[in-house]
Amino acid sequence: ERREQRLEDRVPELEQLERVGLFTRREIRAVLRKASALEYKIQRRALRKEDFVTYIQYEVNLLELIKKRRARIGYSFKKDEIENSIVRRVHSLFKRATGKWKEDVQLWLSHVAFCKQWNSKHQLSKVFSCMLAIHPNKPALWIMAAKWEMESRLSSESARHLFLRALRFHPECSKLYQEYFRMELMHAEKQRKEKKEFEQAKMDLGEFNYSEEILNGEMARIIYRDAAQKIKGVEFHLALLSIAKLFDFTQDLQKEILESLQASYADDPLTWNYMARRELELGSLQPAEHTTKQMKVAEMTQREERCCAVFEEAVTAVPTEDMWKCYITFCLERYNRKTNSEELKQKRLERTLSAFNKAHESSLLPEGHYKQWLQLLLESGLCEKAMEVAEAATQRFRLSVEIWQMRLQVLIQLKSDDVTQCFEEALKHMKSKGTLPLWTLWVEWSEGTNTKQDTEALYQRSLCATAPTESVTMKEKYLDWAYRKGGYKKVKRVFTSLHENRPFSLDFFRKMIQIEKEQESCKMLNLREYYERALREFGSTNSDLWLDYIKEELNHPQGKPENCGSIHWRAMKMLQGDLVENFVSKYTLLQTGHL
Repeated sequence: ERREQRLEDRVPELEQLERVGLFTRREIRAVLRKASALEYKIQRRALRKEDFVTYIQYEVNLLELIKKRRARIGYSFKKDEIENSIVRRVHSLFKRATGKWKEDVQLWLSHVAFCKQWNSKHQLSKVFSCMLAIHPNKPALWIMAAKWEMESRLSSESARHLFLRALRFHPECSKLYQEYFRMELMHAEKQRKEKKEFEQAKMDLGEFNYSEEILNGEMARIIYRDAAQKIKGVEFHLALLSIAKLFDFTQDLQKEILESLQASYADDPLTWNYMARRELELGSLQPAEHTTKQMKVAEMTQREERCCAVFEEAVTAVPTEDMWKCYITFCLERYNRKTNSEELKQKRLERTLSAFNKAHESSLLPEGHYKQWLQLLLESGLCEKAMEVAEAATQRFRLSVEIWQMRLQVLIQLKSDDVTQCFEEALKHMKSKGTLPLWTLWVEWSEGTNTKQDTEALYQRSLCATAPTESVTMKEKYLDWAYRKGGYKKVKRVFTSLHENRPFSLDFFRKMIQIEKEQESCKMLNLREYYERALREFGSTNSDLWLDYIKEELNHPQGKPENCGSIHWRAMKMLQGDLVENFVSKYTLLQTGHL
C-alpha cells in the first residue's frame, strides 16, 4: 500500500512532464516501472543501504535529465510541480536513510551536497542540526556547518554559536580555533567594508551598531588568548599568525602573537625560521618606479643577507640539527630560484656551500643533507671537495648504507682509482643484511670496468655475502649478466649452479624459460625442467604458472598434450584457497579457446 501510494504521488509530476513536452509517454512508463522496482526494494523488511543510494542516484539523474531537456526546448515553467516534487522526495529518502544508518558520515555529507546543489537552505539547516547531534565528535563537520552559516546564510552570529558549541566538545582542537579565529576576522572585515561604503554614501550611521572593538578584531584577539592557554606549540601560533596576515587591520594582533611566540618558544627552530624568513617580506625603501634592475638585485641581496644573519644568530643560540636543517633549506630554496643575475646566483651558491660546511664542522648536518651538498659541489665543479665531503660523511655515519652508496657514486662519477678499495671498506662496516644496494652498485660498475672473470667472481661472492632474501635479486642479475655476456651455454651453466641454491624468485625461473624460448632449437625437455623447478617453489601460490606449463605442452612442437591432464590434477592438489577456483575458470577458458 505504501508503495502504491508513493507511485500515485508521482502521477501529477509525470503528467506535467508529458504535458509540457519534456518526456514522451513511453519514457513516462519507463520511469514508472523503474520507480516501482526501486520503491519495492526500500519497502522490504531487510533494508539495504545500497538500495536507498541507488534510488537517490536515480532521482538525481532524473533531475539532471529534466534540466537538460528544459535547456534544449527553452521551457522554464512548472518547476514547483516537477523539480520541487522530486527534490522533496529525495529529501525524504535521505531522511529515511540517515535515520536508519546514522553512523554513515558519507551519507550525511551526500545529503548536505544535495541541499547545496538545490539551494534548500531551510532543509540544510535541519540536516546540519541532526548530523551534529549524532556526530559531535568530528570537528570537520562543525567547521563545515559554521562556514555555511557564515558564507551562505551570512549569519556570523549562527556561525559563532556553532564554533562555541564545537569547542565545548573539542576544547583542544587547533583546527577549530584556527577557523573560529578566521571567521571573526572575516566578520570584522565585512563590517569595516560596510561602514566604509555607508560613509562614502554619506549615510547616517546612527541606526547601525558598529562596535570599534569588533572592527579592530578584538573578538579574534580574545580567541587567540584563550587558545594560547590551551594549545601549546609553535605550529599553532604560526598558523594563527598566517591567518592574521591576510587582513590589513591586524597589525597590533600580529605583533602580540609574534611577541608571545618569541617569549614562549625562543628555543624552537621554527620560531627562528619564521623570524629569519620574515626579513624577506620587509618592503623596499625606494619608490617602485625609480628602481633599476641592479637596484632590485642589490635590494634582494641585502634582504637575503639579513635573513642569513638571523639564521647565523639562530644556529648559535639553538645549535641543533633541526635548526641547521631550517637554515640549509632556506639557502637551497633561494639558490634554486631563477634569476638573470649571475652575481646574485653566485652569492647564493657561496652562501649555501658555507652553510653546509659550517653545519658539517659542527657535526650537526643531518644525514639526508649530505647528498644535496655533494650534488651542489659536483654541479659547481668542486670535485676534490666533493670527495673530501663524501669521505667525511662515511666516517660520521659508518653504518649508513645510503651514505656509503653516495660516496661510491661520487668516486665512480669522478672515475677514481679507489672505487674497489672503498667498496671493501664499506662492506667491512656493514652487516650482510641491507647491503644489497652496495652489491648492486658494485657489480654494475664492474660490468663496465673489470674483466668478465672479475665480474663473475664478484657475483658469486655477493650470493654468499648478502642476506638470503637479498640474494634473490643478485641471482636474477647474475643470470641476466651471464646471458648478455656469455650467451645460452653460459647462462645454462649458471642456472645449473644455482638451481638448488634457495631462496628463489619466480622471475628467476621465468627469465630462464624466456631465454630457452628465444633459442632456435628450443627444447621442451629443458622447459619442463624449468617449469617443474618453478612449481616446486611456487606451485601452491601461483595458478598462472600451471596454466603457462599446460600451454607449453599444447603449443610446443615437442609438447605432449596427454600430459595436460596430470598437470591439471597436480595443480588442483597443490593450489590453495581461492586460487583453485581461479585456476579452474581460466583452464575452462583455455579448453574453449578463449584464453
